[in-house]
Amino acid sequence: MEIPLQISDCLGMDSIKSIEKELLGSDLSELIKAATKEVHVLAENTQLMLSYQKGQVTLTQYKLLLCSLFEIYQVLEEELDRNAEHPAVQPIYFPQELARLEPLQKDLEHFLGPQWRKKISVPAATHNYTQRLREIGKNSPELLVAHAYTRYLGDLSGGQVLGKITQKSLGLTGSDGVAFFSFPGVTSPNRFKQLYRSRMNSIEMTEEQRREVLEEAIRAFQLNIDVFDDLQKMLSITEEASGSDATCRIESRSFSSSPVLQFALGVGITLATVGMGVYAF
Repeated sequence: MEIPLQISDCLGMDSIKSIEKELLGSDLSELIKAATKEVHVLAENTQLMLSYQKGQVTLTQYKLLLCSLFEIYQVLEEELDRNAEHPAVQPIYFPQELARLEPLQKDLEHFLGPQWRKKISVPAATHNYTQRLREIGKNSPELLVAHAYTRYLGDLSGGQVLGKITQKSLGLTGSDGVAFFSFPGVTSPNRFKQLYRSRMNSIEMTEEQRREVLEEAIRAFQLNIDVFDDLQKMLSITEEASGSDATCRIESRSFSSSPVLQFALGVGITLATVGMGVYAF
């Protein structure tokens, strides 16, 4: 499934080639950081992300966020496991330190009970993301590097901050409901991120493969920005219709790009969500 880049021409192939020329000889991690600089800022400054960082997260919002995170990490980690011996994946394969699926399961059970799996369905935007992960896991496993780097290091960087915000906003105590933000296998996030970058930079890639990884990193941010925008538009409708007891029963449906049609969908249509960390790579 081909998902075009939609941010701006400045984030296309010409920009990537220019960055590669300027940073000739630079490590892959530095190239990704430079290539995603603008889209990185856009992601951090979506209305939803800014509201979250201000401590305005609601229980309904958080439940839905956990549901989408579960769907994304389930597929990402399945594809990383399946390609663990691939020369591009093996260096950045840290399941004991980084795997998020088990913590997400604990959080979902805390909020939704033992039958939480029956309350999850795949929303359109999250489905797009997981479809892309399946596609590259099968055909181009080296591109998983871009998604793993974006997700894991983003969540590792923002985990402590967002975890505390969530606890305070929702009145939670201890680790109940916020296991996702905890990385017990990582004793020093800063040192681990240095190790991760070093391992990623050691991956041998052709010039074309490096370009494709940079494009995929931009794509990963775009997929998340699209979902953030949909969530912000529909969240108030969902909360009004469902109240704080809303579950994760989410309908697989795409929202039109037309503002009139988006809001004309009306009460009763649920929404798609995805969570991203504070991208302090």
